[in-house]
Amino acid sequence: MNHEIIKTRHHGPVLEILIANPPVNALGEQVRRGIHDAVRDAQSDDLVTAIVIRGDGRMFSAGADITEFGKPLAEPGLSDVIDAIEASNKPVVAVIHGSALGGGLEIALGAHYRLASPDAKLGLPEVALGLLPGAGGTQRLPRLVGISAALDMIVSGVPISGRKAAEIGLIDKLVDAVTLAEEAIAFAAGLDRPRRTGDRAVTPDGDEFARFVEQNARKIKGLDAPRACIDAIEAATRLPLAEGQEGERALFHTLMNGGQSRALRHAFFAERAAGKIADLPEDVRPRTIGRIGMIGAGTMGGGISMNFLSAGIPVTIVEMTAEALDRGVALIRKNYEASAARGRMTAEQVEKAMALLSPTLDFQALGTCDLVIEAVYENMDVKKQIFARLDTIAKPGAILASNTSYLSIDEIALATGRPGEVLGLHFFSPANIMRLVEVVRGAKTAPDVLATGMAIARRIGKVPVVSGVCYGFIGNRMLTPRLDGAIDMLVEGATPAQVDRVSTDLGMPMGPLQMIDLAGMDIGWHRDVTRIESVRDALNAAGRWGQKTGAGFYDYDEKRRATPSAAAAAIVDDFRRQAGLEIRAISDEEIAVRTLYVMVNEGAKILEEGIAQRSSDIDMVWVHGYGWPRHTGGPMFWAEQIGLDKIVDGLQRYSSRLGATFSLSPLLVDAARAGRALDARANA
Repeated sequence: MNHEIIKTRHHGPVLEILIANPPVNALGEQVRRGIHDAVRDAQSDDLVTAIVIRGDGRMFSAGADITEFGKPLAEPGLSDVIDAIEASNKPVVAVIHGSALGGGLEIALGAHYRLASPDAKLGLPEVALGLLPGAGGTQRLPRLVGISAALDMIVSGVPISGRKAAEIGLIDKLVDAVTLAEEAIAFAAGLDRPRRTGDRAVTPDGDEFARFVEQNARKIKGLDAPRACIDAIEAATRLPLAEGQEGERALFHTLMNGGQSRALRHAFFAERAAGKIADLPEDVRPRTIGRIGMIGAGTMGGGISMNFLSAGIPVTIVEMTAEALDRGVALIRKNYEASAARGRMTAEQVEKAMALLSPTLDFQALGTCDLVIEAVYENMDVKKQIFARLDTIAKPGAILASNTSYLSIDEIALATGRPGEVLGLHFFSPANIMRLVEVVRGAKTAPDVLATGMAIARRIGKVPVVSGVCYGFIGNRMLTPRLDGAIDMLVEGATPAQVDRVSTDLGMPMGPLQMIDLAGMDIGWHRDVTRIESVRDALNAAGRWGQKTGAGFYDYDEKRRATPSAAAAAIVDDFRRQAGLEIRAISDEEIAVRTLYVMVNEGAKILEEGIAQRSSDIDMVWVHGYGWPRHTGGPMFWAEQIGLDKIVDGLQRYSSRLGATFSLSPLLVDAARAGRALDARANA
């Protein structure tokens, strides 16, 4: 038997079923049917005594075919295939190399025995899509590895190695990837009977479930899928396999139809869409990047450099003074050593990364670099001077990038004789951790330069999003009305805690005022203590610069824990009196309008102006750059789910409080009136 993407081979009495559906052996309809039919036919083949299921190419299987998401699933379903595997009257061995994820691992769980290479990755990541393993994973895994290990794997969704899988009883034997196929055949030939996972029982060890919930309370708070995973695993301890699977399927369908899973699936596809540049010629190819130049060894320069060093890309880092250079290099090493102390990398990996770093005071050393990134003080004159000088040093074909957060890439580019080779690469702090990079496309940025910016960001594990040129690009432009509204409401009578709570209740890690305290109240401050034009000026003049000084909108202890501040309240009260304003009651609804709805309105303007390619790109900027809760999909998706008409109505009702420069986005109003998505008009 030989299906197009399922190959069967006989090795004496062992039937090998090979999944050959590149690139990730996704379990689409043809794959499912091929496996099901091959297992069925083997039951009546007297020459077959055992079955091996293996993946061709780089992996076993990465799970479901994402092109089938949201569509009616064709028969046979994955559960039917796995049940047929487990019911086989001949031993079935799953042989894992590369990755066995989601449905791929569930197939392995249905097999009677499992072999894997030590470096294989095994996981059930469905929770990341707001779902649970829906083909028996929540019922079979705890029967194999116990409650605690199953909870860890399923609720976190984080894959484990083949070596770890063997330690917890998920894998029967570790085999070198080179000899995996041959050893699997020999292993299967020696088996004399099936060993069905569903026949096993699993019993909790005391209050395992309660302990897990308590230990992970913060991680799972407000999330539907983790709770459903826990409930499904609990059912495995008291129900037969078939009944447990019925409950699992019911929970799966409830989650699938829920708002959180819709949002998480939106985010999943949005990440992939963000990498596609709509008007880029098909024949454009990225340039080769072998060495990075970094101008500035401060917090951002050092953090950006770490991304490239960790990816094995050499970096030449330049500073003005030896003291600044030494401090920057020391901080990079300190950060790496902290990662090693937490077990995230080895001491050998630390030294390997540091060996790729070339610190220098010689600006001329940047002449050997293929991409030079400037990460200095946010001042246009300074940046233009640097780029003019860089233009005389950088080799032909080198790409020149700025890490500016707000300033015009077009203006910076005109300081050079090669504006087509200039773009923005806006990393977010801490740059070695945050996944977002806004790749800013100038008016004259060449297509292959833009493609290279996107490609190098992906190469270092980032989520790149294309932005056009405007003040603050996508993220910081939307941040501005949010921060303005938050500070204005303090003067009008709200407390910092009240303002921030509306954001944290939505699921954000912090509110707008907490964010200012974390970033630094003094960022962008004019430094004149006698010039008090805003509450922020007054707080800065009093030395309340945020967490770094232990005082901002809140007071902070030595562990940077926030408490309400009487001193900050007194400064706000004094500013209010001098402005001749009266305290008034401010509702949570008004706070939502003036800190959240205004962002949606600004995002719609960004779409209208063509700064962002698509609405989902805006969502990715805020999910990956600012901590917008992923389970709501991002600000634009969230707005469409609660209703654009509701957003417009709120903005209109509070328009008198939104400042003289506020204006409603025509795109937003039109989409709300027509009951359609923002992109439907944006792309028309």
